[in-house]
Amino acid sequence: MSRITVLPHAQLCPEGAILEAEEGASLCETLLDNEIAIEHACEMSCACTTCHVIVRKGFNSLNPSTEDEEDLLDAAWGLEATSRLSCQVRISREDMVIEIPKYTINHARENH
Repeated sequence: MSRITVLPHAQLCPEGAILEAEEGASLCETLLDNEIAIEHACEMSCACTTCHVIVRKGFNSLNPSTEDEEDLLDAAWGLEATSRLSCQVRISREDMVIEIPKYTINHARENH
């Protein structure tokens, strides 16, 4: 099990959270399973940027991003060198700290 620390986000996780996750699990699904309602407008098919996260710790232990993910991230709000789409991240053995950006480029929030 790995520990994922989610930094506070005003709407999605005001207090922040510490989650336990199985190695190989999807980061996006792990967040959703723990009642952190991160947007995922494309239903986790790597076709949008609404599940964008910034990995503050543990970035180098993650599975590599694909060219498709890299191309999409270029359009993400608040892009940083350690940005990833949470739908494409598989949990590694190393603990992680993530930040969910304040905004997405989505004009209307989906009701998932």
